[in-house]
Amino acid sequence: MNFLYNIFVYLGSLVLKCIAVFNRKIKLFVSGRKETFNSLSVLKKDDKVVWIHAASLGEFEQARPIIEHIKAQYTSYKIVVTFFSPSGYEIRKNYNLADVVCYLPLDSIRNAKKFIDIVHPSLAIFVKYEFWPNLLHELQRNEISTILISGILREKQVFFKWYGSFMRDALKAFDHFFVQNTVSEKLLKGIHFNNVTVAGDTRFDRVYEILQQDNSLDFIHEFKNNQYTVVAGSTWKEDEELLVHYINNEASAAEKFIIAPHNINQKEIDNLRKSILKKTVLYSNRKEVTLEDFQVFIVDTIGILTKIYSVADVAYVGGGLKTGLHNILEPATFGIPVVIGHQFEKFKEAVDLVELKGCISIQNQYQFSSIFTRLKSDENYRKLTGEISRTYIQEHLGATKKIMNYLKL
Repeated sequence: MNFLYNIFVYLGSLVLKCIAVFNRKIKLFVSGRKETFNSLSVLKKDDKVVWIHAASLGEFEQARPIIEHIKAQYTSYKIVVTFFSPSGYEIRKNYNLADVVCYLPLDSIRNAKKFIDIVHPSLAIFVKYEFWPNLLHELQRNEISTILISGILREKQVFFKWYGSFMRDALKAFDHFFVQNTVSEKLLKGIHFNNVTVAGDTRFDRVYEILQQDNSLDFIHEFKNNQYTVVAGSTWKEDEELLVHYINNEASAAEKFIIAPHNINQKEIDNLRKSILKKTVLYSNRKEVTLEDFQVFIVDTIGILTKIYSVADVAYVGGGLKTGLHNILEPATFGIPVVIGHQFEKFKEAVDLVELKGCISIQNQYQFSSIFTRLKSDENYRKLTGEISRTYIQEHLGATKKIMNYLKL
């Protein structure tokens, strides 16, 4: 199985290079990895290093509270952050608390040995469900302390299949597993890993900290102008079709909308703007107009969505209709109702909040329009629903503290 895995990694690298010619995201994936070892050259042999690996942006947000605490508590250590996905790396490549931010090299035996030799971490932290056998075996071979944080495991994963011995063996590299729920704990113990703590999800600590920061954006307050505002974050085309239909046909003049698409390439932004019949302005044109005169504001930039949620009366979070649900905890921490698509079963926080009725799931235009009409007209319902979200966040704090109490650098 080890041999087959390494053949797969090799062939996969060749296929990705071919696809990169036609696909921008894969091109970033391939070209970015060419710079990984150059980026790591700033590390010296006598540096003390903590390495944190996150698949993408969501996993980085789970790692962020731990990074901040390590940086504050262990000031002599350097921080290396790696990403698998361009969508994480491109947004956080200039993260100021990390000494190096780079792509994780593909998991070949040669890359794993070279990476661990250069980084020589005192501690390796993997986030949620990133498991790379060659890297893990190399960490174990070098007796490097390794932990998983905010881990979540499912019965369908290969570790729990009769043919999964190769991947189960890789899990031996972990000194401790900090998981989100008792299901993950039970699954790990079922394959004889007892070094498990149910700590919860560090994202709750992260989003709660957002409340303590300055979230004001003058241009957003100017646009809102104290009116009822819906913020639609990380939207995809299928989300925008429902939203645009509601804006064009059912929204009153007293409702304002801020749309932050997941993809902000110019062509898609232009198509979105042209589809909206109400007066619409782009973030990139905000200085040229009187913002309060507009009903729709399209955010054609990245990095400010969290602050924008702070002014929302209701949030719609995209990805739940088809592509994969985005972060619902950021709007929830502001104590507002959250509306999502119907494909959310892989996201524990969404499952919980839908069950608690702090989050509303829709699957078609009728349901979308009905819930937004009710949320606009029924202030009491809106406030009660939002309070469920706020309470849920507060009841799930503390994972970061549990993990930091374990760490001894």
